[in-house]
Amino acid sequence: MIRPVSRSEDFVLREAFLLDGGGGFSGPSDLEVRGGSIAAIGANLRSQLPSVEMAGTWLMPGVIDCHAHVTMRSLDLRRLLHQPLTRWVLEAADNCRRLLRSGVTFARDAAGAETGLRDAIAAGLCAGPELRVSILMLSTIGGHGDGYLRGPDLEASAGYLIPDYPGRGSPLIDGPDEMRRRVRELLRAGADWVKVCATGGIASDFDQPTTPEFSAEELRIAVGEARQRGRHVMAHAYGGEGLDRAISAGVRSIEHGSLLSEEQAAAMAAAGAWLVPTLDALGDDVAQAEAGELEPHIAAKALALREPLAGLLPLASGYGIPIALGSDALEDRRHRRPLREIQALGEAGLSSAQALLAATRVGAELCGVADRLGSLEPGKQADVLIFERDPSDLDVFAEEQPPAAVLKAGSPVDRSPRLAERSGWQTAMGEG
Repeated sequence: MIRPVSRSEDFVLREAFLLDGGGGFSGPSDLEVRGGSIAAIGANLRSQLPSVEMAGTWLMPGVIDCHAHVTMRSLDLRRLLHQPLTRWVLEAADNCRRLLRSGVTFARDAAGAETGLRDAIAAGLCAGPELRVSILMLSTIGGHGDGYLRGPDLEASAGYLIPDYPGRGSPLIDGPDEMRRRVRELLRAGADWVKVCATGGIASDFDQPTTPEFSAEELRIAVGEARQRGRHVMAHAYGGEGLDRAISAGVRSIEHGSLLSEEQAAAMAAAGAWLVPTLDALGDDVAQAEAGELEPHIAAKALALREPLAGLLPLASGYGIPIALGSDALEDRRHRRPLREIQALGEAGLSSAQALLAATRVGAELCGVADRLGSLEPGKQADVLIFERDPSDLDVFAEEQPPAAVLKAGSPVDRSPRLAERSGWQTAMGEG
C-alpha cells in the first residue's frame, strides 16, 4: 500500500554507493537527509541522527520522465468511448501512484493531464511524481492529434485518448490566429508546457511521420507566446520539413526524432534543443507491427522506423545533443515498466553512465529543475532510489519489480518490505 508523502524524517543512509556526476557509482558513502533535503554526503559522517546500514546498496536520484502520459491506459477505442470520465480520472491517479512507486519522482506530461491532477499531487491528495502538464497536444486538422471518426462523422482527440470534459477545448488549430489564441488559452489554464505536433505520427490515420503539420509561422507564434509567459514548447516530430520548422522556431525539445538527419542533428545542437527519443515505446510499435498486431497502414509506418532507430542515438550524441528519458507509456502494461526506457537507451548506443544521466540530471536540466532535482548533492531534494543490484547493469530496469525503496523529499512512498530487516530502517523511516 502506498504511504502518502506527508512528512520527512531526518536520518543517515550509511555506506551505500551513490550515482555521481559522471554517471558512475562512487563510495561507499553516507548520505544525510534533513527536512526532506540532502544535508551532507561523505564517508563516515558524524551525525546524531538515526542511521540505516545500507552496505551493498546503490542510490541514485529519482527518475525524471520527460514524456509521460499519466492519464492514458488503453488504446481500445470502444473501451475509451464507453468509459465514464470519473473512471478516466481515477485510472490517471493510479498511473501516478505506479509511476512514483517505480522510481519516477518528477514527470513532464505530454498531453492528457491538466492542472487539477498536478495540484492534487502537490497538495498530497494522491500519490504521484511532481508533475508538469501541457494539457493538450495541439495539432492541425487531419494531423496526428485529430481523432476524427469517419463513420459517425465526429471529431475527437487522437483516438479519444483525452475525453471531452468541461473547459478542455479543442486540440485542433487552423491558422496563425487560432494558434495564438489557443496557446494563450492553455497558458491561462495553467499549462507548464505547450506541446505541438510538428509532424505526423505512427498511430494516427491521416498522416505520415514526415508530413509537416504546422507552418513555420504557426510554430514561431507558439514558441513566442510561450516564452512571453516563461514557458517552453515541446514538439512531437519524427523528421522531414516539420522537424526543420520546429528547430528553426526555437522549440526546447524534440519528442521522438526518429528520422533525424545529420543536418538536422547539427541544427538541433546549434539551437540548444534536447532530444527525448521514447525508444521503448517506438520499439514496442515495431514489435507489434512485426507480429501482425497493428492495422496495415500503421504497421507500415512503424516498420519504416527500424533502421533509423538503430542509428538515432549515435547520431544525436555525436553532435552533443542532450538526450533525456521519456517513457511515452499509453497502455496499462507499459505503465508497469516505465524505467525500461533506461535499458532501451543503453541498447540503442548510450553507455550505462549516459543512460543513467539521461534519466536523471539531463531530464532535470530540460525541465528547468536541475537546481533541486536530478542529482545526489547537498542542498538537493532527497528524491532517492535504493537498489539491491548495481543499476550500472541496465538489465535491472527491464524488471517490473520497482527499486527496493523510493524516497520522495526524504519520505518513503511505501513500507519498503525488502529493506525492513536492515538495521535502523524501521526507526529512521517511521515504520513499525
